Amino acid sequence: MRIGIVSDTHGEAWTTQQAVRMFDSLRVGSVIHCGDIGTAEIVRLLSRWPCHFVLGNMDDATTLREAISLAGQTCYERFGHLKIQGRSVAFLHGDDGTLLRQTIHSGQWDLVCHGHTHVAANFSLGQTLIVNPGAIQRTGCPSVAVIDLPSLKVTHVPL
Repeated sequence: MRIGIVSDTHGEAWTTQQAVRMFDSLRVGSVIHCGDIGTAEIVRLLSRWPCHFVLGNMDDATTLREAISLAGQTCYERFGHLKIQGRSVAFLHGDDGTLLRQTIHSGQWDLVCHGHTHVAANFSLGQTLIVNPGAIQRTGCPSVAVIDLPSLKVTHVPL
């Protein structure tokens, strides 16, 4: 199974549509949004998959909670976690540095996804893979990530 990872869309619909087309072509089965969603339009664009959202430091929580609920998707507030294909996955925006470090160093997750920095990256710490998909908006190089599960193979995709 492939999951699409996206972050920091900041309401940018045009580039998010490019991400949607890329996720379609790569046949992702679900999407994780690591916060700074921006608008209900972004929620709508991602609604073709089961999508798991966390809120970022720039998000209007009340508006986005409602949009996510109306789309039949899940809002995990500021920290989400799932079990997918036998892998434990945590996801958060990343603006709370203490929470991000605790999550990464806890040893409890196979995969930790976060955004906030607008810079694509992936690295391992012990048995934990940490992935930042980059950003859709407010970056010179918009990108997303696709992760194959259960293998945890990461592909960063420039848009």
